[in-house]
Amino acid sequence: MCGVAGILQWQTEGAGYVPLVNRMLSAIQHRGPDESGIFYDKGLCFGNVRLSIIDLATGQQPLSNQDGSLWIIFNGEIFNYIELKSELLALGHKFKTTSDTEVLLHLYEEYGTSCLSKLNGQFVFAVWNTITEELFIARDRVGIRPLFYTFIDEVFIFASEIKSILEYNAYTPELYTMGVSQLFTFWTLLPGSSPLKNIGELEPGHYMIVKDKRTTVKKYWELSFSKTGEYVTSSEDEAADKFYSLLKDSVSLRMRSDVPVAAYLSGGLDSSAITYCIKQISPQNLQTFSIGFSDKDYDETHFQQQVSQHLHTSHQSFKCTSSDIADAFPEVIWYSESPLFRTAAAPMFLLSRKVRENNIKVVMTGEGADEILAGYDIFKEAQIRYFWSKYPDSKYRPLLLKKLYPYVSQMNNLSPQVLKFIFGLKLAETENPFYAFLLRWNNGSLIRNYFSQTVKQQLLAYNPIDEVEKILPSGYETWDELSRAQWVETKLLMSNYLLSSQGDRMGMANSIEGRYPFLDYRLIEYASQLPPSFKMRGLNEKYLLKKMMNQKLPDSVVKRNKQAYRAPISSVFISNNQPEYVKYYLSEAKIKEYDVFDFHMVSRLVQKIKEGKNISENDTIALTAIISTQLFYAMYVDRSFKPVSGLNLLKSRVVNKLSV
Repeated sequence: MCGVAGILQWQTEGAGYVPLVNRMLSAIQHRGPDESGIFYDKGLCFGNVRLSIIDLATGQQPLSNQDGSLWIIFNGEIFNYIELKSELLALGHKFKTTSDTEVLLHLYEEYGTSCLSKLNGQFVFAVWNTITEELFIARDRVGIRPLFYTFIDEVFIFASEIKSILEYNAYTPELYTMGVSQLFTFWTLLPGSSPLKNIGELEPGHYMIVKDKRTTVKKYWELSFSKTGEYVTSSEDEAADKFYSLLKDSVSLRMRSDVPVAAYLSGGLDSSAITYCIKQISPQNLQTFSIGFSDKDYDETHFQQQVSQHLHTSHQSFKCTSSDIADAFPEVIWYSESPLFRTAAAPMFLLSRKVRENNIKVVMTGEGADEILAGYDIFKEAQIRYFWSKYPDSKYRPLLLKKLYPYVSQMNNLSPQVLKFIFGLKLAETENPFYAFLLRWNNGSLIRNYFSQTVKQQLLAYNPIDEVEKILPSGYETWDELSRAQWVETKLLMSNYLLSSQGDRMGMANSIEGRYPFLDYRLIEYASQLPPSFKMRGLNEKYLLKKMMNQKLPDSVVKRNKQAYRAPISSVFISNNQPEYVKYYLSEAKIKEYDVFDFHMVSRLVQKIKEGKNISENDTIALTAIISTQLFYAMYVDRSFKPVSGLNLLKSRVVNKLSV
């Protein structure tokens, strides 16, 4: 895996930007510590930092085609590159390396933008045409790898991470308050946005062409579902066989590597299924890694050990304390480049660090299964609410919610009346296209009460939900209720939240590449054509995956209810050993200086949590959001705080079109 960065300014000599691009790459050298390279041409300078995984000897970037007319920088992996190379060889293409990067370049040379439909991978890549002076940039279908960009005074700047763009001194960072409002409603920014003004993100499944001081952005892939009743099969056995075949092939493709591939083993069904597939394909020794918690309410070590013993993996488990999470949290914000609402990213950051210390560069992991097979509690919660809406006066149906959230201790003692008050919000609005999310979004919006008067004034006429309605795809209204909820969850949260804060960013912070077999586009497209009952049977989530893995994994893993991946919050930030950064950034002086939040509201929240009385999930989410926003502001707007030690300036290999 790698990182990319570049700058395009028309009618200038790109050589003059080599020092800037070198600084941009130095800012993200964690993404590729093995080597770095820069290419320049008239108007353009771009480069790459490389984490060498395929073709260790000759896969250096930037890389050109045979005549030097095209140059590429690439962040990612093309898993079907061997098959694509065979196709290109038959068409007369000649290769000088064994890398997937060169295959990608020749594929673009042969097919242009149509090459994207042939790719099975996770990627961001940019190709410069030295003849037409056109820059082409593309991002993978579901947004596993990030790409940010900005236009400043006819200068186009892009990079894998925002911190690279901040190396361009003409850009003055400013908090994007509408983006913050989106975050504090959906837990994530809407596709294409960033937390800073005038910095956008290339959306998943899109490509961009930059030429003659203009950008053209086009969609090449969109998540879609079958119309209600028009599903690809009605046979559970056929669906299970097909899905398993696709999953196994997806795992097999993602095992292609010139370095060892390990796996995360959380103890849940998803990562266990991936580990099982790996062992079926390659029975030899497999290293697996997991994180556990000293707080038993969050710990799944027992299940992790069960699966490891069942599959005979070489397993290492690490314990994580509240103090560990507190110490790591500023770095987590630095690498995630966004406010967060859970501390769950911190254990993933710590786990990837341990994995890297064991000289592993690549891990297979189970992200994506909950989105494509309806594993999240929010899908079950919606089912209960739909059911409840038919009998709104029922005293018993709300009690199902207690079974839904057994890991939330506050739920155990709630009466039906209180449950109805909490979960009965807009219960009758079943025709609302976002019915499954009305409760979550309402809870998220409550955090906006902590905004300062300045921010509230700026957001007076802004409703983030209106923005979501604008991006609903054609045919959305023809899908079943579960499919609509899956689309929203995948479109909004998977890329910008799950794959960012817990996937790409936490792995790449420690130079670890994550690979996600459930996010093979063939699996996604097949699952989206299946009946909803194959995904959720009553309140039994991921029904098809459980059917598939029955008798392949321990019953205790296959039949257990989904347990949300969570980490401690209150004990992390509010304790006798409270982190100094929490005291500092929640102080009256800093709250008022940044002017994002109201100090009196924040201080009341902190006092409530200190007293430990009637603390709700909303309270802990608000606390995390406020602390992380203050940290983000200090790092990326005020730029007074950098939680990592000073980075060494890279000595990048520099080439131009005469270097062919």
